[in-house]
Amino acid sequence: MPATVWKGFLSFGLVSFPIRLFSAARADHIHFNMLHRKDLSRIKEVWYCAKEDKPVDRSEIVKGYEVSKGDYIVVEDEDLKKIAPATATTMEIVQFVRDKEVDPIYFESSYYVAPDEAVSKPYELFLQALTDAQYDAIAKVTMHNREHSVLIRAAKSGLLLHTLFYPNELRAANQPAIKPGKKPSGKELSLAKDLIQHLAGPFKPEELHDTYRENVEQLIEQKRKGQKVTSIQRPRKAPVVDLMEALKRSLETSAGKAKATSSKATRKHRAA
Repeated sequence: MPATVWKGFLSFGLVSFPIRLFSAARADHIHFNMLHRKDLSRIKEVWYCAKEDKPVDRSEIVKGYEVSKGDYIVVEDEDLKKIAPATATTMEIVQFVRDKEVDPIYFESSYYVAPDEAVSKPYELFLQALTDAQYDAIAKVTMHNREHSVLIRAAKSGLLLHTLFYPNELRAANQPAIKPGKKPSGKELSLAKDLIQHLAGPFKPEELHDTYRENVEQLIEQKRKGQKVTSIQRPRKAPVVDLMEALKRSLETSAGKAKATSSKATRKHRAA
């Protein structure tokens, strides 16, 4: 059974029902160990006391908040439990918004919302109501030592929850200041739209893959066998000089690929 991330009640007006949150996704990385180059032995992380000039055990470590230079207030885990708000045990819905109204830039992490009982009529009612009304719920919940604003939405598999960044956490200063340039001509816009149509299709997440990870796995296998590491050839991109010509060639290339894919699919179907 997957690990429960949060357990408590979802409060919907005067109706409350128990739920559990499970992580919906996590990044899958290739993990490297840190080694001593001299003898390839594992490097261990050591917690070190700068004042006493010696390593300390994790059991001797406490949380501290720096109120002024070198002056700390110790905060115990029990202290944090005492001041946890009501949303630590009850997820409170604060409003409903139209689905797709919240900009995805606010999405942080995703979770599955499951009923914490065998048969949950309130859960089914809430799910169906969101689906029919085409609304999402905005709620507040405390977990991981933080009160999160979250969005709850209906999906075919059940309720999904996304923690949201707060506005002050968005890096507005990093947003590029794009100055308006020369507007594209009607022909350029028409070709660009045609290119979009040629590349359009249903979203197939199973066809997406991490090329960099595959290359790292290949590198590891080559080094394991004592082979020479194969360098990946990356095409050089040059600035577009003639936009119309670039769009035409892109369209021709896209049409050729689509025709080849269609022919391959037809041969595969006939062979089956």
